[in-house]
Order: sequence, then C-alpha cells, then structure tokens
Amino acid sequence: MEAFHPSLTFPFSYTFNTTTSALGGGIAENIATSCPNPWMDARIWCKLPHRLLDRVIAFLPPPAFFRARCVCKRWYALLFSDTFLQLYLEVSQRRHWFLFFKNKSLRGSYIYRNKNIGGSNGDSNTGGTNCEGYLFDPYELSWYRLSFALLPSGFSPTSSSGGLICWVSDEAGPKTLILCNPIVGSMSPLPPTLRPRLLPSIGLSVNPTSIDVTVAGDDLISPYAVKNLTAESFHIDAGGFFSLWGINSSLPKLCNFESGQMVNVRGRFYCMNYGPYSVLAYDVAANNCWTIEAPMRRALRSPTLMESSGKLLLVSAVEKSKLNVPKSLRIWGLQACGTTWVEMERMPQQLYVQFDDLENGNGYRCVGHGEFITIMILGSDKALLFDMSRKRWQWIPPCPYVHAGVDGDLHGFAYEPWLATPVTGLLDQLTTIPFQAFSA
Repeated sequence: MEAFHPSLTFPFSYTFNTTTSALGGGIAENIATSCPNPWMDARIWCKLPHRLLDRVIAFLPPPAFFRARCVCKRWYALLFSDTFLQLYLEVSQRRHWFLFFKNKSLRGSYIYRNKNIGGSNGDSNTGGTNCEGYLFDPYELSWYRLSFALLPSGFSPTSSSGGLICWVSDEAGPKTLILCNPIVGSMSPLPPTLRPRLLPSIGLSVNPTSIDVTVAGDDLISPYAVKNLTAESFHIDAGGFFSLWGINSSLPKLCNFESGQMVNVRGRFYCMNYGPYSVLAYDVAANNCWTIEAPMRRALRSPTLMESSGKLLLVSAVEKSKLNVPKSLRIWGLQACGTTWVEMERMPQQLYVQFDDLENGNGYRCVGHGEFITIMILGSDKALLFDMSRKRWQWIPPCPYVHAGVDGDLHGFAYEPWLATPVTGLLDQLTTIPFQAFSA
C-alpha cells in the first residue's frame, strides 16, 4: 500500500481492489448486472437531490471521503465548498482515532548538530527529510499514512486537540508553534513565545470558538542550563479577546515536568514523581502545585499517565513478590475530588502473561481517546487496544509503514480527523481585527 505523491490533494494512501466476475474472471463492467438488488438500481440513485447526497457524503470517514472525491468534479470540489463544510461540521460524527509518529533521533537535533548528519531512517523532518504520520482507526483496526511535506524542517509534534496537531520548533530559544490540520494540509503559525526555552511541556486545547496553548518549564537561564521557572499562555477566541503569550505564573520549585511525559487535563499539568511513586499536579491558572498519592505506589512498574475523555488515567503493571498481589496491568481513574483513585479495569491474567513476555521490562507508552486506550510496547511492533465501553482487549495489527527494530518506536496522540477547522481563521485575522486584550 503505497502513498500518493505529496503534491496531490489526497493525504491518505489506499489499496484499490479489482472486482472480478464469477464466470470469466474478467473485470466487472456493469454494477447493475453483478448486483441484482433493485434498491441499488442506478436509475433510482441518479435522481437523488444534491442536498441529500451531500448529507450522505458528510457522514463518510475521511479515507472514504477522499476516495469519493475521485468520482466526479462536483464531489472533488466539495472540500472547497463552504456550504458542504458547514453541513459537515453539523452532522459529522466524532471519531476517536490516533495519530502516531516515529521518535525523532537526538542525533538529528541541535544538541548533536553536525552538518553531515541528517534525518535518520525518515524518523524526523530535520534536514529537509519528509515527515510522516500514521493514522490509526480503532473501529476498523486500519492504518493510513499521512505526509507532512509542507511542514518546515526543525519541528516536532508535541500535542493534539480539536483536529489540530501542534508542532514546536526544535531550536533552543523562543519557541515557534504551528497548528496543523493534517487531513487537508493547512498550517497556522503562532507568534513566538516570550521566554527562551529548551524542551518545554506544552498543553493545547481547541474548541470551535477558541484556542488555548500553555508552554511551561525548561526556561533557558544560560546556553548550558535550564530551570522550570515560568509558564506562559496564548489565548484567542471568537469573542474578540486574546492574550499573546502572557507570562501568567511562576512554577513552584517542586515542579519537575519532563517534556513529552507531561499530561494536560482541563488546564492542569500532571506528571509522575518517583521513589515512591506519586503524581505531581499543577494548576496553571491558580498557580498552585500539589502531590497526589499514587495507588499501590510501592508495587507499580512503569506507571504511565494519560488523558481520556477529560479524565486523568494511570496505567501501570503491578508486581510485588512479598505480598499476595498477582502480577497484572491495571487502569485507575482520578476522581473529581482530585485525590482519590478508582480501579477501572484489569488486564486478563492470560493476556498479561503474553504482554509481560513481549514487554520484557522495556516499558510501554499509552494513549487514550474517548473509549479507547492504546498500549504500545517499546522495542517491538506489538500493541494492545482496550475498548472501555465494551471491556474488550485485542492486539493491534502492526503499522505496515514502520519496520520493527529499524525505525524505532512510535509515540502518538489522541486525534479527531476533521475536514475543516474554522477556528484557525482567528489566527489569520490577528493583524486585521481590533481584538481586546485579555489576561488569562
């Protein structure tokens, strides 16, 4: 299954199956002859009004929509029709998908800069290497490849919300962020941050009428030293209020957020503390920091925090030889009180034996979205999918575009594919509309 050329308007890669007749084995030329069902008679469907036909097309998932654009000029132009996109935003279903990327090699970063070193194995877009993403549909267990050919070099994905992926510049200094809709290839840059930073933690929240971004920690106090000192926020909404990187808080001394391991849930940052395990929580708006005791903290192995449906979850293997506690992998949810954990699910013992043998102490990464949780085993192409609504565990087919042991591990984000994200239009109007200043 090969990808289309980046210059084309199709961001997905597909396999087209040829339908053959049962008699001569040739290509079927007439759908009506191979399908005797009178309800599929072309003479009926050709008279369907355009407004009803558009409504049917608006319900299609993105891969099927882009295939349908090949049918005729009118369907091809639907992506540029304001009327259709408005209908699409009104009726399209939310899809709890995931978007994965290959880990970027440190040898391609500014830390190990060398003019003779470019991107490694296509794992980054450094040095002009084309960056790819891998879209996973948990409903159909299908993989699609997305190209980010228009993305400038020297950027890495850092967070996702509302159909947009946030990319941050790799260079040390004031950070430049780009909001990208990979489905249609649109890109909207944000103004540079005020403070120079190294690898800050970034939280993104996008809804139909506003965009909020928080950048925290890793302040550069010299070319060779960083400290977690400040957090700055960007806000813009359709009501005309904006705040361009106002430094609204100083981080408490206890903050030890690790870039890439911080979780943003409803305006709060969470990360793991070690020895024994606990969770550090930080409310950006209130500038308040506190510690949450982890469940079974002395029996955890490789605990991981993740966000799912606006709730903080903790996923961890449980191992304690001196206690009568069976080895398992468990999922806890933080309750509304903010201090109590409740066990939500436990991996079946037979499945955990397989998981533990494959994981072999290398660790794993977890991503949650809606009713789904993906658990990617590091150092292999194996992954598990847990459907919380159906209480069902299953193995995910390996991504066909990644070679296990060669391309490295995948890290991903919860992602909702949208054909249109009109809220980004607010960023295009920053210099033309008289906004009112707003302090976050």
